[in-house]
Amino acid sequence: MFDRMNLRVLANHARAAAENMAHTLQRTAHSAFVKETEDFTVMLMNRKGETFGVPMDLGATWYPGLTYGRAIDMIEDYRPGDVGFTNDPYACYVATHAPDTHLWKPVFYEGEIIAWTGGHIHNTDMGGAVPASLSRALTEIHQEGIRFSPMKLVREGVFDAQILNIMTTNVRKPDLNIGDIKALVGALNTGERKVIAMAEKFGKQAFLAGVEALLDHGEAQAREMLRAMPDGTWEFADYADEDSVEANPCRLKLTLTIRGDEAVLDFTGSDPQLASSLNVPSGGDPRHTILLVGIYYVLYTLNPKILLNTGLTRPFTCITPQGTVLNPVFPAAVGMRSLTCARLRSVIFGAFSQVVPDRLPAAPAGNNCIVNVMTTDERTHRTVIAAVNPVVGGGGGMPHRDGTNGSGADAAYLKNTPIEITETETPVEFIKYGLARDSGGAGRWRGGLATEMAFRVFAPDSRITARNRDRSFFRPWGVLGGRAAGLSDMVVNPKTPGERRLGNIDTAVLQPGDVLEIRSAGGGGRGNPLEREPWRVAQDVARGYVSLEAAERDYGVILRDGQVDEAATRALRAARPAPTGHFHFGPERDGYEARWTPEAYDLLTHILAGLPIHWRFFAKTEIFRRMEGRAGRRGVEEALALVRARFPEMPGTGLEAREAAE
Repeated sequence: MFDRMNLRVLANHARAAAENMAHTLQRTAHSAFVKETEDFTVMLMNRKGETFGVPMDLGATWYPGLTYGRAIDMIEDYRPGDVGFTNDPYACYVATHAPDTHLWKPVFYEGEIIAWTGGHIHNTDMGGAVPASLSRALTEIHQEGIRFSPMKLVREGVFDAQILNIMTTNVRKPDLNIGDIKALVGALNTGERKVIAMAEKFGKQAFLAGVEALLDHGEAQAREMLRAMPDGTWEFADYADEDSVEANPCRLKLTLTIRGDEAVLDFTGSDPQLASSLNVPSGGDPRHTILLVGIYYVLYTLNPKILLNTGLTRPFTCITPQGTVLNPVFPAAVGMRSLTCARLRSVIFGAFSQVVPDRLPAAPAGNNCIVNVMTTDERTHRTVIAAVNPVVGGGGGMPHRDGTNGSGADAAYLKNTPIEITETETPVEFIKYGLARDSGGAGRWRGGLATEMAFRVFAPDSRITARNRDRSFFRPWGVLGGRAAGLSDMVVNPKTPGERRLGNIDTAVLQPGDVLEIRSAGGGGRGNPLEREPWRVAQDVARGYVSLEAAERDYGVILRDGQVDEAATRALRAARPAPTGHFHFGPERDGYEARWTPEAYDLLTHILAGLPIHWRFFAKTEIFRRMEGRAGRRGVEEALALVRARFPEMPGTGLEAREAAE
């Protein structure tokens, strides 16, 4: 019924409809985080709740493969004008932390549901233990704010006043929440009108068939790209700096297997479910969109013309053992899952970088830090809570150009709010907001620079949350001779006698006159930095991207009065060895893995998998404590024996029986 040309026409109609929805939401939202930063999604879905149309220019880029089917099925008897909603991560695994409020609306045509419109907004606050509801310090979901299981928010066009009243009573800034929710309902109404227009244009049956054809075409495009890759198995691991507050690293491990036009992503060997809010609530769904965000970026990098829809997920199967950080069980906290998701994307990028090394970039910064301020406006004496700005880093060096500065790769959808708007709405004063010199990884193609931001507060006990802070220890990696990028940092009152470096801490209390400075990580470099044209290095120095010292140290380029000393540069470069290996992780990870070798960590996760879920994080922490002065598999075995001696109540893992048999 739909040839390729007509299918593209329908795809364009669907995208245009989604873009209209996004514009409606952006222009009517109340919070800066939705209308300026654009942490929202909108989409069109088929009758089963599978996404077939998303915007390309507005909003977050996480959910082109999202399906609302489980949420839709939890409500009965839909009528025209109804809108369902939920923000409960465990109810149906559509929302993945409490601030994300998801709404969906049936589109009726000729008396039956022919599609759904849907989307989410990130509410500034949903109540709970901390302002903005998110901190890695939280240990159970009950601390992360009020939750609503799937229910009708709007009944035949009328909002449920009781639900709105419950929300208003339990959140810190109800006007922002309710205003953004109503803006999203407006966006769903826009999408409804556009879908009906498509049904009238193409005819109902042709429209329904065309939607399924769009999903099939997305699947076919993904399978075609997989067939073009070599068959095989590749492994990659990466780390979040901490598994809880000021604690131990958290490892994510991926074993990627490609056979023909299918791929299996096995995350066995990743950390256990954590006693912090870094858990990712996938429900074990083998094609949960939150597990496959990195896949969307890989596929779109390889073919920018692909259709972004749920069909892309069909060739991929994810394995996430229950009770691990990527498949936690209730009531594990999940609010900071976006930090872990950044590492999850890095792991996917690293695996595919080995599959198609000539096509993919180095690691992006991977720390999408969202800064929220709760303070008192001295002009009005009212409490203000607002997202100040995202502090996100650059993209990794590309096969054909430098990484994007400031907000690249998988963080590019988070747009900055002009500081004039922020200072108008929030009583803070910006001291600095720009790019950080020497933060991009050196390479033939340099990694994108980090963002750095500093602001002053004026009221006592101003509370700051900087969620998703990471990469303060493990650097974004370089590839093919490129070097790892600079680290992130957060400092109170920098360059003063009262300076306090906060490391990876994501909350702070500031007093009048205090300045908070935050810097993201940069993007990794790609290719041998000694092969970068000296004129490019000189240009980077002139622009303030690279210092004179780094030009010589990292690139082997000697500059005198701003000009390249060609003879001295050639001599210096000739005396240096060429880098080796596919990845460069930096001295921090190299030092860490000298003690915690990959084999030792594999043994650790194997041991933990044999324990009941509620013992796993405790056992990990105790083994880490006893690894001081030990290394490798033998060190893990010795540490486990000490833990068993101290805690004889700990159940057996099965490892002891196997060792006895051997």
